[in-house]
Amino acid sequence: MEELQVFRQKIDALDDRILALLGERYEVVREVGQLKRREGIALVQEGRVDEVLTRCAGVGEINGLDPAFVRLLYRLMIDHAHEVERRIIEGADS
Repeated sequence: MEELQVFRQKIDALDDRILALLGERYEVVREVGQLKRREGIALVQEGRVDEVLTRCAGVGEINGLDPAFVRLLYRLMIDHAHEVERRIIEGADS
């Protein structure tokens, strides 16, 4: 059990790093939302969504991850980013 605890601690530390990076990512998303609001840019840029999904699936695969899993994960993050941006554009979350 002691060895398992060591692995759990490593996973917890990695989770902390992942969540810190996600926080940074969504800070940039909020900045993008402000820019889109200010400049009247459409919320969804489908070409960009496809570009991100394809790029990240490839990078994930290089790092030993299932591309389908990476696409699903990034689809969730992108959908949430769009919701954050939508609230900013509509003035509900300035």
